[in-house]
Amino acid sequence: MIAVALSGGVDSTFCAYLLRRSGKDIFGLFALLSQNDPEKEIARIKEICRALKIDLKIADLRKPFQEKIIAYFKDSYRKGLTPNPCIICNREIKFGLLLEKAKELGAEKLATGHYARVLFNEKNGCYELYKGKDPSKEQSYFLAILRQDQLAQSIFPLGDWRKEDVIKEVVKLGLFNLTSPESQEICFVKGDYRELFKAEDFPPGEIVTVDGRIVGRHKGLFAYTIGQRRGLGVRLGRPYYVVALDPEKNRVIIGPKKALKKQALKIEKVHFICEAYRQSEFDALVRIRYRHKETPAKVFLRDNDAAEVVFKTPQQAITPGQFAVFYQGDKVLGGGEIVSAYETKSEN
Repeated sequence: MIAVALSGGVDSTFCAYLLRRSGKDIFGLFALLSQNDPEKEIARIKEICRALKIDLKIADLRKPFQEKIIAYFKDSYRKGLTPNPCIICNREIKFGLLLEKAKELGAEKLATGHYARVLFNEKNGCYELYKGKDPSKEQSYFLAILRQDQLAQSIFPLGDWRKEDVIKEVVKLGLFNLTSPESQEICFVKGDYRELFKAEDFPPGEIVTVDGRIVGRHKGLFAYTIGQRRGLGVRLGRPYYVVALDPEKNRVIIGPKKALKKQALKIEKVHFICEAYRQSEFDALVRIRYRHKETPAKVFLRDNDAAEVVFKTPQQAITPGQFAVFYQGDKVLGGGEIVSAYETKSEN
């Protein structure tokens, strides 16, 4: 028995269709996460399940989602970080609590509409994670901190598909009008994420240049991220960008574009998909955010599950709070949360 995590979108709907067509015994599993209009969400998922002729089960995860994901999201901004809730949600909610619920309901595995692939390697005894075949859609980055037990119980039917072909097939099947629009990058936010912080205590503070000049006032650290140019409200005769956030002094630090480039970064809580990949130092292609093209770098493991990543060429807008993910070709080695960036590498 396989539980299919249904979101109401094209990808999860086609994922369920593919499994049913192949003769698998499946049921739909909807994770209720949002506090907004759950009846409407559930009604749409029920229509999809009726069309697919499968049963639907519902997992009410609103409380843990609030505690584990939205709290993490807000707390990161308080620390001057730019969080990546999708990565944490996949580990803690989708392949954590939702997978547990699926097993309680009799499923052996959980299938999702992620564009990624999992293959078992008999030589090292590991379930290995690979990029999806569609380069414009592949989502291995968001799965880079999943554990072996989670990957062993996961199925990604769309790993070999291209998004454009998925859409064509769903249209042919007459299911497209039942699905919801493409999901937003931050699923629990409708519109601007800053709306979440209206009632939060984020005091205004100083905008300071990299050479120490106070040139303006900011609206609260939550409204700014590394690399941001628009909305700074300062006129200095040339473009300036956010290059750092200082939560201790409640300052937004800005500088010219060249100040965004850094050669190295530090990450914490380093995770390897397979322990066989762990080495004290190794070469890898490293991606520092989802839409970033992975870049050659040397990775040096440090004490306490920390690591330093030194790029062959400086990278722009390395952002604390995002995740650095290591690749070897299409294979995901692992990754960790970025905590800082450096002009040059520290001592090795």
